Amino acid sequence: MHRRTGTALRRANNYQIPSLTPVPAATGRYLQSRERLQIADLLELGHSMRAVARELGRHASTIKRELDRHRDVEGRYLPRTADHDARAQRARPKTHKLATNPRLRGLVQRKLNRCWSPDEISGWMKKTYPDDQSLRLCPETIYRALLLRESRGLHKRYATKLRTGRRIRKTRWRTRTGQGSRIRNMTMIDQRPAEVETRLQAGHWEGDLVIGVGSVSAMVTLRERKTQYGIIVNLPRDHTAASVNDAIIGAFAKLPPALKRTLTWDQGIEMARHEELTKETGVPVYFAERSSPWQRGANENFNGLVRQYFPKGTNLAVHSPQHVSHVMRELNTRPRKTMAYDTPAARFKAESQAPMATLG
Repeated sequence: MHRRTGTALRRANNYQIPSLTPVPAATGRYLQSRERLQIADLLELGHSMRAVARELGRHASTIKRELDRHRDVEGRYLPRTADHDARAQRARPKTHKLATNPRLRGLVQRKLNRCWSPDEISGWMKKTYPDDQSLRLCPETIYRALLLRESRGLHKRYATKLRTGRRIRKTRWRTRTGQGSRIRNMTMIDQRPAEVETRLQAGHWEGDLVIGVGSVSAMVTLRERKTQYGIIVNLPRDHTAASVNDAIIGAFAKLPPALKRTLTWDQGIEMARHEELTKETGVPVYFAERSSPWQRGANENFNGLVRQYFPKGTNLAVHSPQHVSHVMRELNTRPRKTMAYDTPAARFKAESQAPMATLG
């Protein structure tokens, strides 16, 4: 060979003479071509996946994933084809799925315009188009397309449709400070019935206030724990204890008795007349610990959804009852991951129509 070629090879090998003994194939993260050939041979001999894994010194789940990914429609495992496909799938950089699939991009954009979260969009498409693999994407793909500068496929203006409205990611950890006013005769959350935590029984509610600009206007938000069904009541003039009581009594008056079991609230002064509320509705009120919003997680999540339609620092009194009802209907017809992407409205309707023996 030419001298320059030899010098280049010696430099690449750190000027060491290469060994003449064959170097065993690397058993790193990815399967090698020889391992795929061995998998095919062992399967042909009738070995189980665990037996194949022991022969190769791999984990059984590695073999299962390999077979799930690379078997053809007839269930055959072709090692050469599998190796070629695996190398193509590992190639980087990959083309952006949202940039190359106009139909997928259009569906995502329409749902973002309706303020659906990426997780709701992903789950809805998987449930609506179970046989169309071209309409599958994970929530992280949508987040990266919106929040990373170098990503493509979605215009950055759709980032304002996310719940936070931010263009960058930020931790959600927040604690509230201050002691506030005292409420008499509180029953704390640790005395709440144990069945509330299981979410197997409908009728257990969590509530809070969403405050408008200047702390003048407000909205009462209620969310049922099992079905995730939410209720919004606008308070355009004030949010005193009397006004909040009237709003909750009016909301509960439309519900069947089996769906009115408990109500959990924070220690806001708007619950100063909670005993009157319990006497009027028959629903006992339990209070969460101070600075512990996770004890009312369902309602805190619902408040975040509500803020997409009624942002902080705005006057909530300008919204008509019709608009508030429209927003409530929009939120209750959005699919939820915790309910296998069913809607709260459908689950709540089923619970309302269920016989009393089932609800009891």
